[in-house]
Amino acid sequence: MRTKPILHDSRPAEPIRIPAGAAHRIGARLLNEFREVLPPTIFFFVGFNFVVFTTNLLVAQYSVAVSSFMLATVAALVVGKAVLVADHMPLLRRYDRAPLIQPILFKTAFYWVTVFFARLLERFVHFSIIERNPPGEFFPYLITTFSWHRFSAISLWILVLFLIYVTASEFGSLFGPGELRRLFFTHRPSGLQLNRRQRFRELLRLSRLTDAHSVDEFRDPTNPAHRQLIDILQGLARLSPNSLRSEIKLPKRPRA
Repeated sequence: MRTKPILHDSRPAEPIRIPAGAAHRIGARLLNEFREVLPPTIFFFVGFNFVVFTTNLLVAQYSVAVSSFMLATVAALVVGKAVLVADHMPLLRRYDRAPLIQPILFKTAFYWVTVFFARLLERFVHFSIIERNPPGEFFPYLITTFSWHRFSAISLWILVLFLIYVTASEFGSLFGPGELRRLFFTHRPSGLQLNRRQRFRELLRLSRLTDAHSVDEFRDPTNPAHRQLIDILQGLARLSPNSLRSEIKLPKRPRA
């Protein structure tokens, strides 16, 4: 019995096309994640390499290098990714209304524990995949061969760096996006009455005042809270052109 030959289509398969809207959303999400992971990665990249540099200086007379630039870079990438994962957990918003010391210490401990297990997981991947050891031998390796002294020393440095990073991050969130950069690197306009310290004290005074009084009290011109509010706002507002002229004692223009 004769069978018909099976015809094969020699035309190349058409590539799978991703809709433009989906590609845009994927690209925007990747860009957003890259922006989120960049600050902690850069911070810990600089911090770890500084630790490596100073440690190698201490043991230079013994002709020993305890770590390298590549290991510090890989550790910074691991920490940056762990911070990105931890930031998406609702648990970190637990102390948003608490005194500032509580979210700083809580987030520092949370990040540190997350990175601790991430580093162990990275070590497990290296042990089982790169070195091709049986996964069941990982725990005996941790007990007998693994350098816990070095691991603990690095973990302590990570804890200190996390404390610095979280403190700066919390103050950045407190002031608002870009405000710390503005505080550190911009000049105060000459039309403002107060310097930075005075303005910050007045803003704290305003915050305490709004916490202590209601909107109706501020609306009542006879209420002391209303008068205090006006006094604070007058200090925070810009000088008028006439007041600014008298403040810096500009000479009057001669008449033509």
